[in-house]
Amino acid sequence: MDQTIPLPQHQRRAVRLGLVSGGLGAYWDQFPNLLPQLKESVAYVTERFQELDAEVVDAGFVSDAVDAAEAAETLRRADCDLVVIYLTTYLTSSMVFPIAHRVGAPVLCIDLQPTEKMEHDTFGTGEWLAYCGQCPVPEMANVFRRAGIEFRSVSGWLRQDYAWTRILRWVKAAGARSRLRKARHGLMGHLYPGMLDVSTDLTTVSTTFGGHVEVLEFDDLRERVLAVTDAETSDRIELAREIFEIDSSVEEEDFRWAAQVSVGLDRLVKDFDLDSLAYYHRGLAGELHERLGAGMILGASLLNARGIPAAGEYELRTSVAMLVAQALGAGGSFTEIQALNYEDGVVEMGHDGPAHLAISARKPLLRGLGVYHGKRGWGVSVEFDVAHGPVTTLGLGQEPDGSYVLTTSEGTVVDGPLLKIGNTTSRVDFGCDPGDWVDRWSLSGVGHHWALCVGHQSATVAATASLLGIEHRHV
Repeated sequence: MDQTIPLPQHQRRAVRLGLVSGGLGAYWDQFPNLLPQLKESVAYVTERFQELDAEVVDAGFVSDAVDAAEAAETLRRADCDLVVIYLTTYLTSSMVFPIAHRVGAPVLCIDLQPTEKMEHDTFGTGEWLAYCGQCPVPEMANVFRRAGIEFRSVSGWLRQDYAWTRILRWVKAAGARSRLRKARHGLMGHLYPGMLDVSTDLTTVSTTFGGHVEVLEFDDLRERVLAVTDAETSDRIELAREIFEIDSSVEEEDFRWAAQVSVGLDRLVKDFDLDSLAYYHRGLAGELHERLGAGMILGASLLNARGIPAAGEYELRTSVAMLVAQALGAGGSFTEIQALNYEDGVVEMGHDGPAHLAISARKPLLRGLGVYHGKRGWGVSVEFDVAHGPVTTLGLGQEPDGSYVLTTSEGTVVDGPLLKIGNTTSRVDFGCDPGDWVDRWSLSGVGHHWALCVGHQSATVAATASLLGIEHRHV
């Protein structure tokens, strides 16, 4: 996140990680020094997990199938987002399978030998056994496959940065899964007329990701906006002046209306306990609901900055993708293709409407618009480009059978001329011909909109898709 926004961040409970370690109990009497050495490694792994912003449920060390069954019950009751099984040395699959089968959560097996390599001249069997956590990995993978359980593993050594990068990627993914499992998605208004790709089966959102979709009316917003006082509106204007550069095109009346709607939006989110919001209302002839729909951009952008994704055009799937990006610490701003620059080799992408202020390359601008292209109404809009550097496009597509696909592509936001029309616009270099990228991205099934995230996030999104039980496609 590039910008420091003076707003409280919306949070649910921390990701809940289950941890269990194990080795074959037959070794302990044979090699008395082995178990103490393994438990030193376990202590280090436990400490690394406890240092995270996570709730760790430690089910202890298992030495046989009876221990494993007890650990499985402990972790089942804990309702974990991810269970990590540390294979410290060889152990049988009968000691791991009960845990994976019963906990009701995705499982990650890790095997981290003590150092980079063995000391061959001085090691005996007992010393070697501390290094053979990799030995059972193919066995576990085979049993998981036969049981229909997805197998995930990270092999490495105890203090290896690369191994911990891969482990922590799974932890981040578990955080995204946790956020979706408990999320309450607001869906307010109606479909943008004619956008067939945006239409989403609400039931499958809950059955795939967990959580709940709360269907709202613009009437729910209207009554909260009308209850906003002049003093509250003035306070919101002062906050906006602190966060935004205010362009001379902004009319004071439109600014006050956007601020009033923003306060009402905050109440709506609080009253319905929302984690995300997708909305659209066409309106007619300047009536109140049209003015509400046109006045959403300031407030929705402030919601994004607080970690509550808000997307226009009734784009529920994109607001879910934005929530995934937010959970990964990658922002996620509402985005579509705007134009291609073949001379510079970039795809210009962004959107009118709400944007994620925390990933702006500069202080965001509020610009006044007399017309919103393709929509009714007028008012203030947000303008900036995403922080320059590596970025990821992250979309959520839906297949003919109703299943979902997380789709990614990685590029770089580069400097250059931008439109000044009250839109977010970024110039993204994907390292290929822009037209070729558009064709391949469109074939992925992503849909009209997606989230533009900071950083290269595809590997972590792939891990998230694995934990969610859906497909990941990378362009």
